[in-house]
Amino acid sequence: MSLLLAMFGFSLAMSITPGPVNMVIISSGVNYGFIRTLPFVSGATIGFTLLLAAIGFGLYQVIEIYPQLLRYVAIPGSIYVAYTGYQIAAAPTNHADIERLQEPRFYQGVLLQWLNPKAWIACLSGVAIFSSSDSHSSLLTFILIYFLICYISLSVWALAGDRAQLLLTNQYRRKVFNHAMGSLLIICAVYLLYSQIFIPQSI
Repeated sequence: MSLLLAMFGFSLAMSITPGPVNMVIISSGVNYGFIRTLPFVSGATIGFTLLLAAIGFGLYQVIEIYPQLLRYVAIPGSIYVAYTGYQIAAAPTNHADIERLQEPRFYQGVLLQWLNPKAWIACLSGVAIFSSSDSHSSLLTFILIYFLICYISLSVWALAGDRAQLLLTNQYRRKVFNHAMGSLLIICAVYLLYSQIFIPQSI
């Protein structure tokens, strides 16, 4: 039971705390609503789960031998996160223009997780803590728990964005919100890139 609680706590802490994916989701919730954001939420959840499984069942050993691989992920990943931040900051605030735009899609959720340095770090940490060389049952349990907690947590962010529409009732407020979310994403991308390139890492 204590192991399950630890898995639950780790999954919740990593999923619910702010990060690139959560910022995209709350911005999408504000601009497109909860229902139109769910495909991105699903893609992000499944994308993270697949990444966790890939690291748990093989990539972890590769990264232990070649830790510099994380830096090769961090560069394009941070660029993609920064580009996503720019798109949010530059998004139109007129309702008619928003309706003509395409909300974040399922495949973009998958892609953002695989290019998100924070997701890689979370997967590596989780695998190091909860995997066992004797059996895969612990890792499989952790993956299942993380999938459920991640889906619920990201859905909460989407719902929060949807409810925030009640406060962002005019174009000026939405523009301020979009600029703030976009800027935070860009800052997050710069920090993630800096932390992977200039700060020594250990697996």
